[in-house]
Amino acid sequence: MDEPALIRDAQRGDLEAFNRLVLAYQDSVFNTALRILGDENLAADAAQEAFLSAFRSLTAYRGGSFRAWLLRTVTNACYDELRRRKRRPTTPLEPLNSDDEEVESPRWLTDPHNSPEEQLEQAELEHAIQHCLDGLPAEFRTVIVLADVQGLDYSEVAAALRKPIGTIKSRLARARLRLRECLQAFRELLPTAFRLEKESGL
Repeated sequence: MDEPALIRDAQRGDLEAFNRLVLAYQDSVFNTALRILGDENLAADAAQEAFLSAFRSLTAYRGGSFRAWLLRTVTNACYDELRRRKRRPTTPLEPLNSDDEEVESPRWLTDPHNSPEEQLEQAELEHAIQHCLDGLPAEFRTVIVLADVQGLDYSEVAAALRKPIGTIKSRLARARLRLRECLQAFRELLPTAFRLEKESGL
């Protein structure tokens, strides 16, 4: 994919070029929203709003990491949603389907290459991590998602959130500590590599 060329074409109004950019980044944008909001429907809405906003403001893009720019856009959409909710309800460890029934193994956690036992273990670990993410303040949850889930470096996270790198490093260190402390309650779910005696990252 020739990303710079697609961006230039999209800035000139080429919808097909923009759609190719959407296809390239839709998973990252949706997963970022899902981790921040903890709800598939809200995440889908936030991702859609982010891409609409990105298309409307594409002429303002001035270079740098396009992925970080998009993730900043979806992060803003998530913050808007959190502000609308004002008081974020508790998210159950098991997601709910359209009938408000718990989903034992949601499709977005399922790896068809894993055995049923491995799928269950992976689902339980994902639920524990999401539960602990939901307990973090929004600004901590966001830096964890951008840095540790999406793999952005400090400068990209700083650009995405428009914060100094020092602020990002401080928030990330505090967020990781609080996440590790929360996950202590789920030690039996964690594979050996994720047990928390060491100071290694999650």
